[in-house]
Amino acid sequence: MLPKGVTLRGLEVFEALAVSGSVAQASETTGLSQPAVSQQIRNLESALGTTLVDHGKRPMQLTRAGRSFLKRARAVLSELRLAQSELTVMDLSHISSMSMGIIDDFDNDMTPRLVTALAESLTKCRFKMITAGSNDITAMMRARRLHMGITATSGEVVDYAMEYPLIRDPFILVTPTTIAPKGADVEQVMRDLPFVRYEREQLISRQIDAHLARLKLTFPERFEIGSNLALMACVSRGIGWAITTPLGYMRAVRFHDQITPHPLPFPHFARHISLLASQDFAEKVPHDLAQSFRTMLQDNIVAPCLSAQPFLEGEFKLLPE
Repeated sequence: MLPKGVTLRGLEVFEALAVSGSVAQASETTGLSQPAVSQQIRNLESALGTTLVDHGKRPMQLTRAGRSFLKRARAVLSELRLAQSELTVMDLSHISSMSMGIIDDFDNDMTPRLVTALAESLTKCRFKMITAGSNDITAMMRARRLHMGITATSGEVVDYAMEYPLIRDPFILVTPTTIAPKGADVEQVMRDLPFVRYEREQLISRQIDAHLARLKLTFPERFEIGSNLALMACVSRGIGWAITTPLGYMRAVRFHDQITPHPLPFPHFARHISLLASQDFAEKVPHDLAQSFRTMLQDNIVAPCLSAQPFLEGEFKLLPE
């Protein structure tokens, strides 16, 4: 029998505080007031007869006992959430809360479609969706601040969530159409113009850098751009050339008359986009959501892109489950 004072709410508050190290952040996560968060932690420590959190440090840090207890508390909470999810997987309208992050690559078309579809199913759900870069979404998934995330993956083992592969997004070259239309000698353009690159801290930039390093390729570069549309604008004005992906190119519809995509003139590589799901969800929920999103991707992005850019056949494609 659990000691009096050890409650499910207390475990949830303790987990939120352990993740953030902040009473204010734990308050936002749990929906409780800050005094209520502090009281829940005091009640839990009193019931267990030990100090779980070093209250004198900012951000707060767990004691040795707190770190040990957190592992057990997370296991208990995960099982309870999974049990609850298993009861409701056949009808998303029974899910009471869901938070989701989607990379901004899908802002133009896919995110609005997905939000609409979910809004029709999650009729009784408090639903939160954000758009951000892959680094941010991955960090929030690790910190358990999101239930699900659609993001580019780094290739490393995902041990903090369930992974559902969605799409293979190969890297391509884009050039100013006035200088290098289809069939042009892109290698000459790469010698004549500077490389317009994504901002170095972005995951897509690190993936490009890693591949170029493996091939021992270097190019003159003067422009480092954090925004995909701004990068495409630079290419459209003849400022330079860039390495991007079909998803990046498809987002830049306004510049399609001024930029031309080409196959890479060196060994090809690709990034993968996946749906990551907290292990709190029964597998059917994220599996069904991934299937729906894959259908949207095929119909609204992959098929139109392959029709316009046949060189991507076999490269730009849905990934097997």
